[in-house]
Amino acid sequence: MTRPFRFGVNMLKPAGGAQWRDRCRRAELLGYDVILVPDHLGMVSPFPAMTAAADATERPRIGTFVLNAGFWNPALLARDVATTDALTGGRLEIGLGAGYAQAEHERARIEFLPPGGRIDVLRQTARELDRLLSDPAHTPPAVQRPRPPLLIGGNGDRLLRLMAEHADIAAFTATAGYEKGILNALTPAQLDERVAAYERFAAHRTTPAERNVLVHHVEVTDDRRAAADRLPKIHPEMSQEDRLTLPVMLFGTVKQIAEQLREQRERFGLSYIVVLDNAMDTFAPVIEELTGT
Repeated sequence: MTRPFRFGVNMLKPAGGAQWRDRCRRAELLGYDVILVPDHLGMVSPFPAMTAAADATERPRIGTFVLNAGFWNPALLARDVATTDALTGGRLEIGLGAGYAQAEHERARIEFLPPGGRIDVLRQTARELDRLLSDPAHTPPAVQRPRPPLLIGGNGDRLLRLMAEHADIAAFTATAGYEKGILNALTPAQLDERVAAYERFAAHRTTPAERNVLVHHVEVTDDRRAAADRLPKIHPEMSQEDRLTLPVMLFGTVKQIAEQLREQRERFGLSYIVVLDNAMDTFAPVIEELTGT
């Protein structure tokens, strides 16, 4: 069954109280379904920012994109999740990731484990949140039962297995990270393979997960091919045809971008689309074009 689109905006820029509330209200006015916050040193603290966002708005859900599992004790995280779910009236979604920024771990004096160790921590955190928040005796209780929806993101097989096991929302990062400032974006063919792998791991599920992708660049233009040639931070040897169809790059007229998102939903199942806050206004006409579809 084709899911209707949902649209989120990830608020990366720190702001004072009044400015933060104004930006959240604008996101609601522009039609965003979810207001998201990251978990990085130097950016907003996730839980107070989400509570303020919920207080300033009425309709959007509130979420993290994503919490660094290595920063959090699972029992204390469950307390914060349940409290924030109650304070936001059951509008909370929790995104979890394994963490990748070694410098932030060093600043926080938290050991930066190798990739396998970070994934193990993420798995344990997801299991503990399931156990603690689904327990009717957990205090404080969350509003949403059995717990607020859980988003987990990644590309590698170990993370895809973890997503298949625990995630209500499967977030396909559709990149292999940055190398010397260049974004190693997955081509559609590469994402096909990753989605197929996830589907094998998730074959046992009775309830399919919602599928998510983070878009790194949005540009409304009448000349898609010229925009493809000047895409920022993309490997210069990538073909123009691949550039034109990258899931993490949206450019063209509003109708062309909307059609690309429909095609990606049909091909990959990606119905929950997140943009960065610097594209919040640029992307808004696309939301209007796709609302209700």
